[in-house]
Amino acid sequence: MLDLAWTREPETEEIRRFLLAVREADGRPEDTGFAGGQHLLGRLDGELVAYAHLDTEGDSHGNQVAELFVHPAHRRSGHGRALVKALVDHVEGKPLRVWAHGDHPAAVHLAGTEGFERARELLILHADVEAADWPEPVTREGVTLRTFVPGQDEEAMVRVNARAFDWHPEQGALTVDEVRATEKEAWFDPEGFFLAEEDGKVIGFHWTKIHEAVPGRFGGEPAGEVYVVGIDPDAQGGGLGKALTLAGLRYLRDRGLGQVILYVEGDNAPALAVYSKLGFTRYEVDVQYAR
Repeated sequence: MLDLAWTREPETEEIRRFLLAVREADGRPEDTGFAGGQHLLGRLDGELVAYAHLDTEGDSHGNQVAELFVHPAHRRSGHGRALVKALVDHVEGKPLRVWAHGDHPAAVHLAGTEGFERARELLILHADVEAADWPEPVTREGVTLRTFVPGQDEEAMVRVNARAFDWHPEQGALTVDEVRATEKEAWFDPEGFFLAEEDGKVIGFHWTKIHEAVPGRFGGEPAGEVYVVGIDPDAQGGGLGKALTLAGLRYLRDRGLGQVILYVEGDNAPALAVYSKLGFTRYEVDVQYAR
């Protein structure tokens, strides 16, 4: 029987090894550790075979958010269901969201039988760089594009982000400290972080990211990402979003990448239309279930 235990301070190396085994089989998760929150460890004879992370601070809508994983060698044994039941008991009736990556039929069945409803779809779109047509970006009169300057632009970017994503459960809560922390990540490159300015004021941005090759993920090849595109609501229109997107796409192409991905909400029809015209097609879907 699975031995389940909650902790706030897990053995990080043990979890890292566990998540690497999951990633080798599934291509995900990209990260091999979760900071903060609470951790649910599931063991068989002392071996970690199931794991869930609960973000107790949650999203900006007041939901606690969980992700769960079962070791590839121990699946189809009811461990996923045991994790879900333990999560539900632990939150004691508070709003809970659980991510299911890839929309696997087993996850659909588990969610339905445990009282969860499909609440959100996050689409992963993919573009083949060689086949794409990404012309020089054109901005309206008075708008210029430049790259991000660390130590100077964080507050202006975060202000635009908060206005652009006031509806978004995660992105809208981005802080200056979080941006500065990300600047220390190995993948961060200010040359791939584009800002749009008008009358000396930042009105939009496109933050790109480059993912190293991961076996089983995107063909085992590196991938560029349209990480975040944000436009101040007062500055929307006139093709600003397209211009910023093109600036980032051309940067990623010039870095020699053969593919670019992006994440977009499944109900964001305007964005989906723009990305379709830029050569992106549906690749995967992540689903968030609510209870």
